[in-house]
Amino acid sequence: MLNSFHFTYPFFLLLLPLFALSTLLFNQEKESFYIPHFLQLLSHVKKKHYAREILKWAMITCMTVALSDPVAVKKIKAVKSNAVDIVLALDTSGSMSTYGFNEKNYKQSRLDVVKEVVKSFIDMRKSDRIGLVIFGTTAAIASPLSFDKEAQKNIVGKIEVGVIGKSTALIDALVSSAALLKNAKSKSKIIILLSDGEDSASKIPLAFALKLAKKYSIKIYTITIDKSYSNMMKVIASKNGAQNFEVQNKKDLLKVYKRIDRLQKSELEYNTLDVEEHIYFYFLLFSLLCAILLVEHVKTRGVL
Repeated sequence: MLNSFHFTYPFFLLLLPLFALSTLLFNQEKESFYIPHFLQLLSHVKKKHYAREILKWAMITCMTVALSDPVAVKKIKAVKSNAVDIVLALDTSGSMSTYGFNEKNYKQSRLDVVKEVVKSFIDMRKSDRIGLVIFGTTAAIASPLSFDKEAQKNIVGKIEVGVIGKSTALIDALVSSAALLKNAKSKSKIIILLSDGEDSASKIPLAFALKLAKKYSIKIYTITIDKSYSNMMKVIASKNGAQNFEVQNKKDLLKVYKRIDRLQKSELEYNTLDVEEHIYFYFLLFSLLCAILLVEHVKTRGVL
């Protein structure tokens, strides 16, 4: 939408009154002859005269405007996003194959339900970078931090139970997640750690993982599927000023991810940018068109 209009070299517009003045002052007087019945031809002569004058002045005017370099200014609203960097750490151990987590479809495993809910969460975070870490007997980075939501959902869809072992290296997954976030420049860095059991395979102590998260200002939300025999998930969340959630079914899991989505909203700032477009070309083109028509008019009428 056009918001303003100005000329880069407005002084060239002074040529227009000079052209008009010179036409009035230097118009040559022509000899007059008396011709009987001339009035019958007058309307035809006037039409020829008007067409020539209109084309001539349209050409001069557009050429002068083009020399003045007209500029159209448009205001565009730009969005500056203070995005959140999020790592989703997902348990793929053997216990995630358990059925019955979805009350409406008992044939779905825990991991299948988690994959559905995680995909919907990824769609919610349109302005954020998301990374994926999966863990079983070991931990692995499934996706670096990225804005490519479709690629991440595709990766989530291909995750299978036991893909990297059937044990639970929960703390190792925290360290891998922190490694993804440590160099991030965003103001908010969070890990959402989901598991259905105790740590049984990590090689790194919990104290080191918590120290790493604190050093890089990473907040860790934990989601426990069913009640674990360990308080580790609660300890991890409480040490980072976040929260542990316990879920019993798919409905609970959906509520938890929606709640985390509300707690960790991206901040959007709106700036207005002025975009200038130099439009002299259109006036120059129209001036050239008028010149061509004027030449054709002179050829057919034989009068300049």
